Amino acid sequence: MTACIGEAEPFGDESSTEEEIATAEQAAFTKNAFTKNALTASALTRNRLATEALTGGPLTSSALARSGEVMRALRDPLAREFLTYAAGCALPEGRSVQVTLDGETHVFEGELGLAPEWGRAHGQCNARCQGWVSACMLARVNYLGESVPLSMRGKNRALESRPEERKAFPHREAAYFGDLFAPEQLRFACKSPGSTLIRRVCGGTGEDTDGCIVDVLGDCDDLCGAPAPDGSFSNCAVGDRTIRTTVTIFRE
Repeated sequence: MTACIGEAEPFGDESSTEEEIATAEQAAFTKNAFTKNALTASALTRNRLATEALTGGPLTSSALARSGEVMRALRDPLAREFLTYAAGCALPEGRSVQVTLDGETHVFEGELGLAPEWGRAHGQCNARCQGWVSACMLARVNYLGESVPLSMRGKNRALESRPEERKAFPHREAAYFGDLFAPEQLRFACKSPGSTLIRRVCGGTGEDTDGCIVDVLGDCDDLCGAPAPDGSFSNCAVGDRTIRTTVTIFRE
């Protein structure tokens, strides 16, 4: 696959960990109901110290409990929603982290396993991790906060799809990429040519994307080259940068 513009440093590399390979058979079906307020206005996105503490250490119960900045941020319900989707995207099914605030325990479950290294004892969320988690979270935003079935695909072992999944979810919506952990969030998407399904994320009709929570850069065919055999796009270009941590969404 070749990008349309440039071959500059991507947000993340394409290396795979043993744990990612072990999750290759995990289904990439998921649902979305991530609200745009939690995406942009939570205490985990507005407080740089909290964001850096979260990504600079392991996504484990003990590490979160030791971080005063993160624990303070998690008193905000929007921050807890943000972490719900971050953990769901990063950690594999069966893994979870929990925190106790004012006597109430909050559990954040793993689901997709796009960056399992973040959940290890000495893990961090590096540029690659941030790219995959961000793309996944952007793909799960819903303008109305409603949950609908999705199929996520991309160049990550955790997103490998089987023929029956591709048959059940044939309609390509859009591809999503960016960095939600940057000082100023990078939120990008490209539309599947001829599709208006991106209105799930943007609202409106899907044809006019002005004011969308993500910056819709155009058609994926123009930005990312030809799709992979599973229909997903990768190597999407933003200016002179090529982003390989890209999630493509398919609908029923």
